[in-house]
Parts: sequence; C-alpha cells; structure tokens
Amino acid sequence: MKKEIHLFFTALMFYTRIPCPKNIDHAADSLNKASRYFPLIGWIVGSGSFGIYFLGSQLFNDSIALVLSMIASILITGAFHEDGFADVCDGFGGGWTKEKILLIMKDSAIGAYGAIGLILLFLLKFLALHELITVNSIAFYWIALFFICGHSLSRLAAISIVFTHQYSRDDATSKSKPIAQNFTWREVVGASFFGLLPLVFLTIQQPLFLLAIVPVTVTRILMARYFQKWIDGYTGDCLGATQQVCEVVFYLSSIAIWKFI
Repeated sequence: MKKEIHLFFTALMFYTRIPCPKNIDHAADSLNKASRYFPLIGWIVGSGSFGIYFLGSQLFNDSIALVLSMIASILITGAFHEDGFADVCDGFGGGWTKEKILLIMKDSAIGAYGAIGLILLFLLKFLALHELITVNSIAFYWIALFFICGHSLSRLAAISIVFTHQYSRDDATSKSKPIAQNFTWREVVGASFFGLLPLVFLTIQQPLFLLAIVPVTVTRILMARYFQKWIDGYTGDCLGATQQVCEVVFYLSSIAIWKFI
C-alpha cells in the first residue's frame, strides 16, 4: 500500500501543480509505474474544475462559471496537456519530415498553428460544455460526472498510446521519456480501471452514454495512426494533444447522445 501511495503521489507531482510530500521525486522507474494512475489524476482535475464551476454558478451565469472552471483545470495541471496540443499543432502543421516535426515540437515558442489551435480548442470546449450543462437544465450530479468522465476517459485514451506504440525520439529530451520505456499488466489494468469507472457511474444513470466510448476510441486510434505515419510513434506532446482532443470529443458525443434520450 505504501508503494502504491508513493506511485500515486508521483503521478500527481508529474501531471499537476498540486503540492506533494517532499520525499516524492521524478525517478524514472516510479514515473513508469505511476502511469497506472494517470486517469485517476483526471478525477482530481475534473472534480476541481467542477467545484469551481459549481461555486461560480452560485455567483455568476453559466458562461462565466464555465470559463472559471476551464481556468481552474489549466492551473491545476500547469497547462501540461494544452502545451502539448499547441506543440503538436505547430509541429505537424509546419513540418514535413519526422526530423523537422520533432524539432518544431521541441521549440518552447508557440507558432501560428499552435495559437490558432488553442483558440479553437478552448472555444469548442467551452461551447460543448455550455450546451451539455444547459440542455434540459440537468442536475449538478450529472454535470460533475461529465466533467470527471471527460478528464479520466481522455487520459486513458492518451496513456493507452504508450501501451501500443513506440516512443519516437531517439534521445531522452522529452518530459514523457520516463513513462515511455516499459510497462506491465498492472499499468494497463490500473489505467483502464480508473479511466472507465466514472463512465460506469454515468451509464448506471443512462446506459446510452456507454456509446460515448466509441468516438473517443476512434479518435484515439486515428491520432495514434497519424503520429505513427509521420514520426514513427509518439512523444509527450502527442499524448497531451490526444488527451485534449479526446476530452472535447467526449463532450460532443455526450451532447449527441443526450438528444436521443
């Protein structure tokens, strides 16, 4: 149990800005095993984001509350995944060879593709969440489940690429390198459990929402295939981009499903 707690805090330190015990570090072996808790981090980020939305909705309208919740999720993670999404937009938008794409993604400066991509991503995420929480005036319980499912399921989609594809870079310059070396069935089972459990609670309320896993899975497969085609694998930025895109796809899928209920 003590080892698992240590791994959880390792994941929490790596994927968020939440303070952790001083004995937690970024040891490669711990980071590799901590990937099993990546979707569980989604529970925390989703819950924190919903909490800010709930408090904001008591003082302001839904639009302002949603913007505050999006800011909260970015502050919790330090824009970890949004940064990866922007780098992927720049890299694949401006590069035509593997070497060029990787070089652009490694650059800390944001380019036109990244800036435009982030604007459209945030806009689509805001509009999707706004429609989702205002349709039929759903209860806060539902909204909380949608927030948590979006963050946990998208993180499962992202980390699953580590289980099926090879790391693209030849060196250790990427921040995802420690989690890209090897894994066991414990990481696969753990990530799947924490990634899918919130969706189970959502489908208990309405079984049709189980269908949301289909477009998320298809999106994950297509993105992984695209990365494989151009850079022979994935990088940490690719994982971040997958998380962001799959999160939005989950919200959009839930809206479409809700209209048939």
